[in-house]
Amino acid sequence: MMKRPFLPADDLPPTEATRIDQMLRWQLERSTGRCFFEACDQITRALLSSCQWYVTTDSGALMLVIDCPEIVTYWHIVSNIPQIGNRLERFASSAKIRVYPPFGKGTPFEIGVDEISAYRDWL
Repeated sequence: MMKRPFLPADDLPPTEATRIDQMLRWQLERSTGRCFFEACDQITRALLSSCQWYVTTDSGALMLVIDCPEIVTYWHIVSNIPQIGNRLERFASSAKIRVYPPFGKGTPFEIGVDEISAYRDWL
């Protein structure tokens, strides 16, 4: 049995994102990324500046994606996950962090900011 929506069709969200929706999401991601970066301490800013990184909401949740150019930077970023997560959590408690190692050097590391306390204990 199919459930009928409680709202009339005109009040339901569109089934596809319009060009304006996409532009607004891009602006939100850029703003959030800039505010996140400004909220970070100097060490975290320096680490992020040595990588390619961006904030996205494609999957519905806020995600910080970091692409590391070399393995030493990757390990510094991964070691700094508690501080990064602390700053990111200010923007969304269900946010995630995905860190990519250099090409061919392993698989991406992904963690939710709500999982970081367990990760911190493991470090």
